[in-house]
Amino acid sequence: QVQLVESGGGLVQPGGSLRLSCAASGRGISLNTMDWYRQVPGKERELVASIGSFGGTKYVDSAKGRFTISRDNAENTVYLQMNSLKPEDTAVYYCKIVAGWGLPNIWGQGTQVTVSS
Repeated sequence: QVQLVESGGGLVQPGGSLRLSCAASGRGISLNTMDWYRQVPGKERELVASIGSFGGTKYVDSAKGRFTISRDNAENTVYLQMNSLKPEDTAVYYCKIVAGWGLPNIWGQGTQVTVSS
């Protein structure tokens, strides 16, 4: 059974940086597209960044130029480097294995990011 565990969230001042990690266990995820989402109370979960199996990336417009998604297939881990953070980036951040190669969509438990002075 594949599980995802996010880490790296916390409280940071505006303009600061955080790096989120998403570690997979149970089997390799190198063939799967991996996504980072975020959600604030009362709103739908929003796709922030996505990385394909060959490293191609996509970002929501608000993250372009500030966030970088990457993956280390040897470590079975996906990262989200977040720079120049803004209060509106405050949310719970979730990683997701996109269904494929015998796996369904799988979500992690989320990690809270709070950007505040």
